[in-house]
Amino acid sequence: MKKGLVIVESPTKVRTLKKYLGKDYDVRASVGHVKDLPRKRLGVDKEHDFTPEYEVIRGKAKIIKELKSAAAKVDDIYLAPDPDREGEAIAWHIAEELRPKKKKTKRFYRVLFHELTRQGINDAISSPGELDRNKFESQQARRILDRLVGYEISPLLWEKVKRGLSAGRVQSVAVRIICDREREIQAFVPEEYWTVTASLEGHLPPPFMAKVAAFKGKKIKIHKEEEASRIVEHLKVADFVIKKIETKERKRYPSPPFITSTLQQEAARKLGFSAKKTMMLAQRLYEGVELGPEGPVGLITYMRTDSTRIAKEAAMEARAFVKERFGKKYVPGRIPVYRKGKMSQDAHEAIRPTSVSRGPDAVRSFLERDALALYTLIWRRFVASQMSPAIMDQTSVEIHAGDYTLRASGSIMRFPGFTAVYTEAREDDKARETAADGSRLPSLEENEHLRLLSLEPKQHFTQPPPRFTEAGLIKVLEEKGIGRPSTYATILSTIRDKEYVTLEQKRFRPTELGFLVTDLLTAHFPEILDSRFTAGLEKELDEIEEGTVSWLEILRKFYSGFSKRLSKARQEMKSIKANGVPTGLVCPKCGRPMVIKYGKTGEFLACSGYPDCKTTQDFTRDESGNIKILEKDVETEYVCEKCGSPMVLKRGRYGEFLACSGYPVCKNTRPVPTGVRCPEPGCDGELVQRTSRRGKVFYGCSRYPECRYATWDKPVARRCPGCGGEILLESTGKGGGKVLKCPSSTCKFQEESLS
Repeated sequence: MKKGLVIVESPTKVRTLKKYLGKDYDVRASVGHVKDLPRKRLGVDKEHDFTPEYEVIRGKAKIIKELKSAAAKVDDIYLAPDPDREGEAIAWHIAEELRPKKKKTKRFYRVLFHELTRQGINDAISSPGELDRNKFESQQARRILDRLVGYEISPLLWEKVKRGLSAGRVQSVAVRIICDREREIQAFVPEEYWTVTASLEGHLPPPFMAKVAAFKGKKIKIHKEEEASRIVEHLKVADFVIKKIETKERKRYPSPPFITSTLQQEAARKLGFSAKKTMMLAQRLYEGVELGPEGPVGLITYMRTDSTRIAKEAAMEARAFVKERFGKKYVPGRIPVYRKGKMSQDAHEAIRPTSVSRGPDAVRSFLERDALALYTLIWRRFVASQMSPAIMDQTSVEIHAGDYTLRASGSIMRFPGFTAVYTEAREDDKARETAADGSRLPSLEENEHLRLLSLEPKQHFTQPPPRFTEAGLIKVLEEKGIGRPSTYATILSTIRDKEYVTLEQKRFRPTELGFLVTDLLTAHFPEILDSRFTAGLEKELDEIEEGTVSWLEILRKFYSGFSKRLSKARQEMKSIKANGVPTGLVCPKCGRPMVIKYGKTGEFLACSGYPDCKTTQDFTRDESGNIKILEKDVETEYVCEKCGSPMVLKRGRYGEFLACSGYPVCKNTRPVPTGVRCPEPGCDGELVQRTSRRGKVFYGCSRYPECRYATWDKPVARRCPGCGGEILLESTGKGGGKVLKCPSSTCKFQEESLS
């Protein structure tokens, strides 16, 4: 007879567990949740203490039947879904289904696998725990509260705006954050300012750059070209003398090992991965990878965590590795301890490799490219977190030139420390900026006279705050305590799927619908859209898990106010379906106000006099938020290859396209060409504008599927100065400006364009 039945979530884990547990245990997978609230109704009895009406998920009856059959053959059942609140709920529901109705006893144990290695699995099985009611009730409270918000506000939006919309306790706050940032950008007024930079040379090369910083000892701001020109004239005849050189030792400490949010942020910055892709790859690395004769091995610890804590054994292994590879100086005197975040539950270790000895090179042949890239990132970050700080000499130079003070600064790395293994993406960017400024300083002496080589006055404009990238939004959500590590990827996917935001040049931009729904919800449910409320609720859920507060108490307190708001909103929320959104524009045909309405293909302008006047217009908004009317059926220079008629530019649900003007006789359509040749070697196709299923614009070869070249970046018909290639790609830089780069993987050309 088997020693017991082990039930996990994922079928992938089954292979890994069977390898280490052997024939003594029957290992099965639930394939995620087996029970949940019903899909098509609220499923919460508000009149009887919010009793949930769980039901078996469609398609899971067969799995439950198989689990019951396996459970009948053993006395001990080990419930081993993921070690988090969601996993606890899965374990609880499985136990409910498998618990015998008769008196025959079954022993149920809760097993937490933090890493799928031989030691991790055997330790967990040999010392199992019990099902955690508090953790289950915490998850249940979250599920019920989110169901109340979603299933009671969403129908209101269907009635007042359009069907298919949804509201959520966390997703709606995320959309509001994006909308608030967009309004900051729209309201931003750029201010002009100038810098004056001198190229100077001392008694030893190389030349270096210094900027004007003060006038008669007071900090100076140069607002106009005339001021900059006056400063240049004074400096042309000035004597440049070094008055002070200050060198300080600076230590740069390594970042802590990854938690869920920092992994998603860094994978976005360094690898270009979405949060969803990062978590999918991390799940695979955690559940087990076939390593040849070794069989399936979990390469990383559990990837949904908010704790930077690591096991002492893992730290000691890393320290031994660093000492052997780099030397004793690279190992700090004590094991580094990293500070916990304010909202950290500290339930699991940080994300780390299960064994440092299993470096990226050791697993390279067993992992696909993206999985290897993510594993390398996790491995390097963890090893670096256990290393000594980097030591630099930071030098600042003060130069006097008449009444003006100029400053230059630079740094020299004395000891690389952890940077021998890893630097964060933003640190890499800073390093590039430093190099670009020419701040590598030569040997200089106080009172030394310098030779002026050139003066450069340069105009600048202050920049608006940038739109959020996925990494930036996750960082804000984490800082504000909104959501949990397991929810970030889902939040970002949901707000795009609901068309509240779009992702343009890898940055979030709210749609008209996103603005509208946010404004309606903020007006009628201000507490739901308040990030402080959402963060406070996360804290209350933690208290339920700790057993210090009742889950019913939290739900009663929330619903007493929410139900009143809901009742009032049903009466007072204006109907966008009936009246549209006012714009201040007038109908070109009848002079009545134009309003924004929402249809199957998105938003459009419509005359408020409908049905008497059926005028409609497509529109967009400029960077200031002003409405710009888009012409319909704009004639182009292109000719239909089927009938010879002119092609016109049209706009559809998925963006712009070319259509024959002879419609409906000729129904020919084709993507919008760019006039830029495909950069793929040997291809004579042209890059055309296409739109993905999610409505995102990209550029692909006109000879698809023969040629599968595609890029998210806009192609520019300009020869690359680096390799002579015929095109460059335009993307958005971190400051919101344009960056031109070469599409060739062997060419590193890149330059900043106009912002």
